[in-house]
Amino acid sequence: MTSLLVPDLAEALDTLAVVQIPMRVRFRGVTVREAALIAGPKGWGEFAPFPEYDDLESSRWLAAAFEAGWVGWPDPVRRAVPVNATVPAVPVVEVPGILAVYEGCTTAKVKVAELGQRLRDDLDRVAEVRAVMGPGARIRVDANGGWTVHEAVDALGRLTVYGLEYAEQPCATVEELALLRVALAHNGIDVLVAADESIRKAEDPMRVVREEAADVIVVKVAPLGGVRSALAIAQECGLPTVVSSALDTSVGIRAGLALAAALPELPFACGLSTVELLAGDVTDDSLVPAAGSIVLRDLTMDHELLERWQAPADREQWWRERLIRCHRLLREA
Repeated sequence: MTSLLVPDLAEALDTLAVVQIPMRVRFRGVTVREAALIAGPKGWGEFAPFPEYDDLESSRWLAAAFEAGWVGWPDPVRRAVPVNATVPAVPVVEVPGILAVYEGCTTAKVKVAELGQRLRDDLDRVAEVRAVMGPGARIRVDANGGWTVHEAVDALGRLTVYGLEYAEQPCATVEELALLRVALAHNGIDVLVAADESIRKAEDPMRVVREEAADVIVVKVAPLGGVRSALAIAQECGLPTVVSSALDTSVGIRAGLALAAALPELPFACGLSTVELLAGDVTDDSLVPAAGSIVLRDLTMDHELLERWQAPADREQWWRERLIRCHRLLREA
């Protein structure tokens, strides 16, 4: 994690607002998204590690929130960021409605390998995305590490008929990803492999590069400790980079846009158009795409929306205690 200002605890807690926003569709098991928002002199930051994450992992998310609120962003090299549509592991009948909300997007990320579903479900979902978006669209799939090497070779071999841009985290481990790339080549399956969890959850993100386990890396600001930390990892890896989000409100999306805007090259659409998956937001100027891109801009928080989505008192206390523990870890680092 790059060096980062850690404000006083009282200063961090003073503006803490905890929101609880329902999801429009179930996404990776999440039906309600909770987030703690903190205001600093530079703006708002989002602290929203998922509840099951331990304090050490969650402290990186707090570091990212502090960067947003107390440090600000690196200088951008672009003013708009192309983004992809995101299709959860929904029944085929729901696909057209989901894609309809992503105005102008020509790339779609489709969730596959969902627990309790079959490969047939994935094939049908991807086929429907291709049918709706047409032959010129780019389609990527995201398995969240849900396949073995053998399953990934089989699935990707079948899915290539729909033209895949890449497969994101098809297997769980770096070793499996490296083996998969070899197996795909041996079987004549021309699909790029992208590493996500193997970057953001790894103690050593560079292992992906050393073991030639990926063609593309996916980076998320919060799990990597902030925009500058994520930018440093992307530059050190030297692989094509896609910036993605973690079911953020527009506050978290703004951080992702700052990273995408600062990257020297941006060859792929970014996974930053996920506010559409939420049933609400904390600003009336949500960071959603127009003509397939999100324009870089500062946020104005809507305090009526903060009140509307305010979490119950027991959940607010839970997040306060979590922030206090993570703040202590950052102070001791």
